Amino acid sequence: MKFIDEAKVFIKSGDGGDGCLSFRREKYIEFGGPDGGNGGRGGNIYVQGVKGLNTLVDFRFQKHFRAKKGVHGAGRKRNGAAGKDIVLKLPLGTQIYEDDELIEDIVSIKKILLFEGGKGGLGNTNFKSSTNRAPRKITLGEKGYEADVVFKLKLIADTGLIGLPNAGKSSFMKKLTAAKTKVGDYPFTTIVPKLGVMRKGDSEKIIADIPGLIEGAHTGTGLGFQFLRHIERCTSIIHILDVAEKNVVSNYK
Repeated sequence: MKFIDEAKVFIKSGDGGDGCLSFRREKYIEFGGPDGGNGGRGGNIYVQGVKGLNTLVDFRFQKHFRAKKGVHGAGRKRNGAAGKDIVLKLPLGTQIYEDDELIEDIVSIKKILLFEGGKGGLGNTNFKSSTNRAPRKITLGEKGYEADVVFKLKLIADTGLIGLPNAGKSSFMKKLTAAKTKVGDYPFTTIVPKLGVMRKGDSEKIIADIPGLIEGAHTGTGLGFQFLRHIERCTSIIHILDVAEKNVVSNYK
C-alpha cells in the first residue's frame, strides 16, 4: 500500500429538509387545520481512528465527501427522514486542520462528530395558536457546514529511529522486527517512514524507521518537516550511527 501522509479534501455535512405547508383535507371536514410535518436533519460527518491503517492513500483520489440532505416534511404531520451520515476512517495519529488551525487529533478509535448536519425546517403545524388557526408559516432547513480540510498523519510509535542517510537504521529495524524494510548500500534507501512491531513475550513495542535526515532538517531541508513529524509522538528515540565512518562525532552532532 502506498504511503501517503497528507491529503486535502472537501467535506460538507447535509442540508436540513424544509418544513411542509399543508392543511388537513377530508370529506365533510371543511376546516381541517394545519398538518405540515418537519424536515429531517442533514447527515453528519464523523471521523474515526482505525488500528492497522498507516496511510491516507484512500483520500488520494476521492477528495469530495458530501453527506445526504434531510428529506422534506410532508402532509398528515409526516416528518422527513434524516440524511445519511458519513464516517471517514483515518489512521490513528491523523490530525485535521481547517485554515491552518488544528480542529481534531485522532488518537483513539472513538467515533468523533466533525461537522454536524443542518437542522430540519418546521412545518406549519408548529405555528398553530389560539389566534392563528391556519398558519401559512414554515421554516426552511439549515444549510450544512462545508470546508476544505487537510489530513496530516503523524505515526504513533513507541520508539523512533533517526540518523543520517545510510547509517543502518533499516538493518537495525529488520533485526528487531519482522518489518520488510528495504536495505541497500546507498543513501536514502528508505524514502518513506516504516513501522515495525518488536515482540518479547506478551509485550509489544512499535518502532518507526524514518528516512535519513540531513543538516537543516529541522528547518525543512530535505523534506525534514514531513519526516520529523512522524517521531514527535514517540516516547523514546534511538539515534543510529555508523561507527565505520571517519567522522562519527560530527555525524552525531
